[in-house]
Amino acid sequence: MRKRILVAEDDPGVGDMLREMLEEEGYEVEIEMDEQAVQQMQEPFPDLLFLDIRLSGTDGRTICRQLKSQEATYHLPIIILSAHKDTRQMARDAGADDFLAKPFEMGDLLTLVAKYLGSG
Repeated sequence: MRKRILVAEDDPGVGDMLREMLEEEGYEVEIEMDEQAVQQMQEPFPDLLFLDIRLSGTDGRTICRQLKSQEATYHLPIIILSAHKDTRQMARDAGADDFLAKPFEMGDLLTLVAKYLGSG
């Protein structure tokens, strides 16, 4: 069974690019632009979550903290996406497992995915 990746990103261009790159590697990808859907996700949970810090209306760090504080989702690997210069520290403070600074290289993205999921 293919590994599922949820990308919470409010920029359709970035979401489409991530979907294309990850599906090409064999992963099942879902793009979500609604922060409430991410906050209230139900089983089956994705195997990995890419979470943009800037989602419409809600700070991704808040969503990350919330997911990491719930028994059902604390185990879910979360990778924060941001163009902010302090992405590493912001991700760490939010309890994320890792971060990816925008703009990023495809190789860096795939290395992170492989770290948490293995190959697609």
